[in-house]
Amino acid sequence: MSKTKRKQTTTKTAKRTTTKAAPAEAKALRTASKQARLIEMLHQPEGVTIDEIVKTLDWQAHTVRGAISGALKKKLGLTIESEKIDGRGRVYRVAE
Repeated sequence: MSKTKRKQTTTKTAKRTTTKAAPAEAKALRTASKQARLIEMLHQPEGVTIDEIVKTLDWQAHTVRGAISGALKKKLGLTIESEKIDGRGRVYRVAE
């Protein structure tokens, strides 16, 4: 059996330090983006359902739920409340 010698490789990597911006210091949203339209819809006093968002933004339901939990709640720090309304279903809105 012959052993092959492997060349030892070293990689130089700089340590990356990333800092999350506080929600108040978040980037300004583009007004024409789908995310901005979603936030606008959620600011309505009567709120909005997932189905209404799906029809308006042409997204799938799982994309809407992911945007609400990930981009709006976690990244932008918005407080989203949901309420079940008879005849309409679950309604989401930004808490004031």
